[in-house]
Parts: sequence; structure tokens; C-alpha cells
Amino acid sequence: MLKLYNTLTNQKEVFYPNSDHIVNMYVCGPTVYNYIHIGNARSVVAFDVIRRFLEYCGYQVNFVSNFTDVDDKIIKRANEEGLTSQEVADKYILAFYKDIDRLHVKRATANPRVMENMEAIIAFVSDLVDKGYAYESEGDVYYRTRQFSTYGQLSDQSIDDLRTGASERLNDSEQTKKEDSLDFSLWKKAKAGEPAWKSPWGMGRPGWHIECSVMATKYLGDQLDIHGGGADLIFPHHENEIAQSEAKTGKKFANYWLHNGFVTMGDKGEKMSKSLGNFVLVHDLLEQEDPQVVRFFLSSAHYRAPLKFSEKNIDEARRN
Repeated sequence: MLKLYNTLTNQKEVFYPNSDHIVNMYVCGPTVYNYIHIGNARSVVAFDVIRRFLEYCGYQVNFVSNFTDVDDKIIKRANEEGLTSQEVADKYILAFYKDIDRLHVKRATANPRVMENMEAIIAFVSDLVDKGYAYESEGDVYYRTRQFSTYGQLSDQSIDDLRTGASERLNDSEQTKKEDSLDFSLWKKAKAGEPAWKSPWGMGRPGWHIECSVMATKYLGDQLDIHGGGADLIFPHHENEIAQSEAKTGKKFANYWLHNGFVTMGDKGEKMSKSLGNFVLVHDLLEQEDPQVVRFFLSSAHYRAPLKFSEKNIDEARRN
């Protein structure tokens, strides 16, 4: 009897897919503005192992993982490299495939991209506006978070505590646009020099959270068996995905939520992150190390536990 630890309920549960023989599984993919680091690769390998085990158990796994190819970081990188945002995305998507192929990760059933799903994203946001869950403000569209009664359940937080934290992160301009400080962006008004698409609210581009709701439900249906990603995505990304998706469909978005632990660096166990500058690129590591050793290292701890990156631990993986 297969059991999975479900972040939504904070307990192990017997796995009952919606279909006897098919598992619909969505895992949040990378924002493609750079090579993936070893922390990103841990998530990729962890869910590859889980997928392969489900297939070993006899299930057909429809495995979808997106590429975020519309993002502030991509725009910044495009300006630095003298490329378009699409050219930057294309470059690092190709690099991603090369890295995961060397790590013997199975390709996803589908890797949808934001740019290829803009009509579906706009339609999804329009539906939320029509249902009263979202509103337009000066060309931006925001989600009314308080209207979703179970908001905070996945991250086990109260909405009042979340509101206090959100207020501290907003600037004056955002405060005046929002009905509530906890409301989050579904559509962003275009800024000069940025890629933008025509919408009912003017030229703009989608917020980060909406893309996964759209692509997950488009490719796998309104109710997923498994939704996965790194533990850093639990809040706000996955919390917001639940709110958006269930408000639109009226159905439970995902039955099981699985999250992998961080790869840490240094004696203090800091999370590996590009924003912190303490990362090791898989592209570089694979030039020095056997890919099978790297994959073994990434699988050497329980997928939900933290994993320390060090030369000592790589050496141990090599010996094993």
C-alpha cells in the first residue's frame, strides 16, 4: 500500500489516484534565465524518482512541468546580454534539457511555456474577474485573497498573520492599487521596454502564480493527483495556485502536495539560492563530476529532508 506525505494535511496518506491506472502529476519547473543550480536539480531528480516509482507500480504517469519564460529576471538578463526575452528563454531551456539528460532524468510528458499559453492565461484571469474573485486596478489585476475562505491552509498560516507580513512588503504605489494588502497580482500593466500582450485590461503580462494554475489544469484537468515542487514554493506560490484554481473550477485542485527539501551550503546550512549568491551550477559541476555521482548525491537523503552540498558529501557519493 503506497503512502505519500501530503503537505496539505501534514500527514502520510494512502495514495488513491483519481483513475485506477493513470496519475496526473504537475511539478513547478524553472524560471529560465540562467543554468539551473544544484538546488533546482534536487527537485528535478526527486520527482523523477517519484515518477519512476509510480510507473514501476504500474501507473501511467502524465508528468507536466512548466518553463517560466516571462519574468523580471529574464527581462533583466535579456537586457544584459543584448537578446530578446524569448532568445534568453530558448537558450536556457536548451541548457536545462542538456543538464537533465546527463542526470538521466526522463523528459516530461509536456513542458508548457508561458508565452505559448497567453490566451489561456487571459481567459483564466477574465473568468476570475467575472466570478468576483479578482478586480482590475489601473491596468493591473489582483486576486481578492480574503474571498477564498481556506487561504493559508497549505502553509498552515492564519490570514491575519499573512496580512501583517504582506503590508510590510508593499510600497505606497501598491498599497493604493490594492483593496487589501494580501491581494496578489494576476496581471501586470506593461512597463516601457518589456514584453507585453493585449488583454481586456490593456497591454501587460501575467503574474507569476497564475501561469501554473493555467498550465496544470489545461494539460491535466481541473483536479490533479499530485502537485510537487520545492519547499520554498509552499508560500506564496502554491497557496496562490490553490486559491486561483479552486475559485475558477469549484473543485479541489490537487489531492496530494509533495515538497522536496532544500540543498544547503556552508556550516550554517544556508539554503542554496541564486539570490543569495551561494549556488553551484549543474552545468559547471557536470564538467568536473560523473553525472551518476551527482544524481546519487541528490538522492542520498530523503527527498523532504535538507541535503548539505559539500566536497566531502560528493566524495562519499562517489565512493558509494
